[in-house]
Amino acid sequence: MSTAVARPSVLFVCVHNAGRSQMAAAFLTHLGGDRVEVRSAGSAPADTVNPAVVEAMQEVGIDISARTPKILTTEAVRSSDVVITMGCGDTCPVFPGKRYLDWQLADPAGQGVEAVRPIRDEIEQRVRVLLAELGPAESDRS
Repeated sequence: MSTAVARPSVLFVCVHNAGRSQMAAAFLTHLGGDRVEVRSAGSAPADTVNPAVVEAMQEVGIDISARTPKILTTEAVRSSDVVITMGCGDTCPVFPGKRYLDWQLADPAGQGVEAVRPIRDEIEQRVRVLLAELGPAESDRS
C-alpha cells in the first residue's frame, strides 16, 4: 500500500459564505497552490462576498472580488477530507471518516475593513498551521 496520498480536499463552511470561509479558502488556495483542493460554502449563502472582506484580502495581495457565495451541499462535505466550520453549528452534515474542525472566529458581517483585518490575520495563521499538518511544502525550511 502506497503512503502517497491524493491531493487532500478541504471545505470551509460558514453561514453566509461571504466572509470567513471565503478568506480561509482564498488563503489556502494562495498558500497551498495545487497541493490542496479547496472548497467553501454556506448553509445560507449571501448574494455577494462582503465588500470589507474583499478589501481586506486585496490589502494582502489576494483578489477575491470575483468569488460568489455557494450553498453547502451534502456532496461537498462527502468529497472533502477536512471540513472546517466557522459558526454554522449543526447545519453542517457529518460523515464518518472526515476530519472536522470548528474555528471560532469573529463574524465580519456588517463590519468595516478595520474590524476585518484581525479576523483575516487570524485566519491566515490558522490556514498556515493547517497546511503544515496536511503535508510538506515544496520549499521546506531545515
